[in-house]
Amino acid sequence: MTLRSSGGAGDPKKRRARLGRTVAMVAAVAGLTALAACGSAGSSLSGLAENGQYGRIPAATGTPHKGTIKIAQTEGMTPWILPIITSADNSIYTVPFFDLLQWRPLYWYPNGNSWTEDKQESMANDPKWSDGDKTVTLTLKPGYKWSDGQPVTSKDVLFAYDETKAAVKESPANWAGYTPGVGIPDQVASVTTPNSSTVTFHLKSPVNPTWFFQAQLAGFQPMPAHAWAKASAHGPALDFTNPANAKKIYDFLASQSKSVSTYASNPLWQVVDGPYKLTSFNNTNYDWSMAPNPKYGGPHAKVVSPVQMSYYSSEEAEYNAVKAGAATVGFVPLSDVPQAGSIKSSYDLYGYPSSGFHGIWYNFKDTTGHFNKIISQLYFRQALAHLDDQKGLVKAVYHGAGTPSYGILGKTPPSPYTPADSTTDPYPYSPSTAVSILKSHGWKVIPNGTSYCAKPGTGSGECGAGIPKGTKLAWNMPYAADNTTSAEMSTDFASALKAAGMQVNLQSNTFNHILEADNDVANPKNTNTWAMEAFGGENFTNPYTTTFGLFNTTGSSNFGGYSNPEADKLIKASVSSTNPGALKNELSYLAKNPPVWYEPSEDYASAGGLMAISKQVSGDPKSFAAYTQSFLLPEFWYFKK
Repeated sequence: MTLRSSGGAGDPKKRRARLGRTVAMVAAVAGLTALAACGSAGSSLSGLAENGQYGRIPAATGTPHKGTIKIAQTEGMTPWILPIITSADNSIYTVPFFDLLQWRPLYWYPNGNSWTEDKQESMANDPKWSDGDKTVTLTLKPGYKWSDGQPVTSKDVLFAYDETKAAVKESPANWAGYTPGVGIPDQVASVTTPNSSTVTFHLKSPVNPTWFFQAQLAGFQPMPAHAWAKASAHGPALDFTNPANAKKIYDFLASQSKSVSTYASNPLWQVVDGPYKLTSFNNTNYDWSMAPNPKYGGPHAKVVSPVQMSYYSSEEAEYNAVKAGAATVGFVPLSDVPQAGSIKSSYDLYGYPSSGFHGIWYNFKDTTGHFNKIISQLYFRQALAHLDDQKGLVKAVYHGAGTPSYGILGKTPPSPYTPADSTTDPYPYSPSTAVSILKSHGWKVIPNGTSYCAKPGTGSGECGAGIPKGTKLAWNMPYAADNTTSAEMSTDFASALKAAGMQVNLQSNTFNHILEADNDVANPKNTNTWAMEAFGGENFTNPYTTTFGLFNTTGSSNFGGYSNPEADKLIKASVSSTNPGALKNELSYLAKNPPVWYEPSEDYASAGGLMAISKQVSGDPKSFAAYTQSFLLPEFWYFKK
């Protein structure tokens, strides 16, 4: 699954998470010089000098000692503390920035900024398959304990599964990773626990083992059955394998998760198996503090420090905190990259693209002005793609801290699933080509005016099915205006389309409002409230980067209602076929048949720009690199003498 980014290609500070189980937005080229990368990032990251990298991460140095790690971000979002993450709460604030620090998943991705498994971080050994890919067995590693001293066992995995099953039975929206009929739990016939360390999933039919492992099992988080299998705070332990009991337990846990003000005081949430436990939570601005969990059985630095997450009201406020030295780890907004040299005496700067894509989303269901019929025409989306000056964006808006990307995956980070269509532009920037395409399909193009359909119909040289004569190329586009880069990207997009005779009515809004009010999947009644939307992109959180759930017709996160029979076929094959090329075929098709207007991948520190690492701290370089992929590993960071 993925992390959904807000605002535009330059605004990754808010991202929806689509984790395996639990689990930003054409501009004229300014005369700006791209900033070159400064080399590799230390001995353990010697292969990181890839296209799109900015700066470097120093090798681990110094004698570790304890301090308080202060992380600076912009604008928080109320998290959902229960590890069964709802669709509405599926964000970086809930998952990698909060939840995963307390409850670890079975398998850990990424490994630094490489989308391979970090076996050292994984709680279980890799699964083994049998019975014609219908049975998968995993074994938990020894040494993991809950913070109350109880061991993490197979019963805790089974408990998490049964509660997830109970959650989606009540409502599909109760678990962000759910798609009806596919994967967990619908394709699972039963789950057994032969002993305290072994869990076996018996499936109803064969699946693609790589997909099921990396996209279903990988993010699965065990939950403490001994502490949570109850229906009230002081109630007795219940047999959670009984569906009626499982429902009672889920309802209780979900109700407790809604009580944000008690997050730090509720005894339920103090039973963790991750490196940290919550000590304070501000339910007004969402700042939090965590202390090290002394029972944590996973890898960590010799000295583990407490952590504070502080959310600032704007990028300017966050960057002022960095410049004042108030942040141990923060970020430099992309708009401030040209002036970043002023903090290099105090901070090391690093940036690297995340796995995934950014873009402007199309609403294939918006009937206003027949937009749904217009955007469903492939030729029209191809014309829009020819207005996408990605190299210009990287120079003018990202100030060199990024790289072009023409599909679901780009050149960076490298992936065995990246098709050639995504590394070379299938629709090179050419406004004249865009205009020519429109004219050849029956549109009267009026540059800087409002073009209209002059030749309706479905034949050659006509506008296409369902587009009446006189239909105008004019529509609205809300955008997440939470930072200056987002606003700039959206304004430039509207300007580029205006030159080709398309009128885009920009509507400033917030990321939270867009996700809560404009998601057609979650709120069908709002289908006709937007035609295009600049809220961001999707950042994958496992290496098997299928868009299942995102761009298949029935996908639970199909934000704009993209529906294409051929895409459905290819997406289905990527999760059920044993063809090793199935996923690449899917991604290739979506590069040539774009469901969104693709934008470059920017370098950023998980949620805001270039990563700023105080020279007072050090640690395993790959733990800092993982931050660019939206994963927080402060248990590896330490203050140095």
